[in-house]
Order: sequence, then C-alpha cells, then structure tokens
Amino acid sequence: MVTEAAGPAGRRDESIAAPVDPRRETAAQRDDRNMTELVQELRVAGLGVQVLFGFLLSLPFTVKFDRLSGFQHDLYLASVVFAAVATTLLIGPVAYHRLVFRRGLKEGLVRFANVLAVFGLAAVAGAVLSAVLLLTDYVAGPVAGGLITAALACMIAVLWFAVPLSRRQERRLERLLEAPFTPS
Repeated sequence: MVTEAAGPAGRRDESIAAPVDPRRETAAQRDDRNMTELVQELRVAGLGVQVLFGFLLSLPFTVKFDRLSGFQHDLYLASVVFAAVATTLLIGPVAYHRLVFRRGLKEGLVRFANVLAVFGLAAVAGAVLSAVLLLTDYVAGPVAGGLITAALACMIAVLWFAVPLSRRQERRLERLLEAPFTPS
C-alpha cells in the first residue's frame, strides 16, 4: 500500500510506502468512512457557527447596539462576515455532494470537502475571535479585551492548527524512516 499524497499536477505520490492499514478496506469503503467522519465533524462545527451567527444577526436589534463605538461596530461587521463565510464553507460540501451524487466522484468530494472544512474552521476562528473581542472590549475595555482575545487566539492556533499539523509532519517523517531503502 502507498500513500496518497497529491504530487505535481495532482498525481499521487507513490514514492513513500505507508504502513499496512489494519482495516483492510477497499478504496470505496475508505471513501465512505472518510465521508462519514467528515460529515460528523461538519455537523459539530456547523452547529457552533450557526448558533454564533444567529446571535450576531439579532444583535443590531437590541437597544444597546447604538452604544457601540465605531471600532466595535467594525468588529461586529467582521464577526458577521466571518460567521457567514464559515457557514458557507462548512455547508459547501453538502451542495457539492448533492450535485455529484451517484456520479462516482466520492473521492474528489472527500478531498474538496476537506479543504472547505479547513478553511471553514479558519473562518470559525475569525468569527469567534472577533465576537470575543467585541464582547470583551464592550464589557471590560480594550486592554482586557485584547488580552483575553489574544490568549484565546493562541489557544485556537495551537489546538486547532499547530498540534495537528505538527503531528502530521511527525507522521510523515516516521513514514519516511520506515520506508525501505532502494538505491537509485
């Protein structure tokens, strides 16, 4: 079995041997499993951003909205845009799936949906951070708001992106070291 990393021009890179997968599943079964896992993840992320988006959409209709400063109005607008972009990206795989349903394109769907999910998570991070900064700036002032938001930004950057990407790189190095040496 070989890795399926896309190489130049989208071709698969078969130069790095991957460990045998104990699941012994066919490509179709793997695509089905990957799709099921992705759908579950999108449900969680989608629900969270929809709740935030709904809250943000109701905010201008409150009495205190007029008390926001110009900076806070800008933060509000940024939050709404990030939440709308996140919603669009996280729901995108559903539209894609409906349009390619039963066309034998599941592998492409899973790959494209994965890209949308990653960008969607980045947009969720933007929505959460701008909403937190808006709220904390309004309630506790700009210094406390900035510190709290910066701490949260660090947590998101590390937990959502740095740790998984680091593990991904470690795994790639492990595979390189496990690959049999073949002189050229």
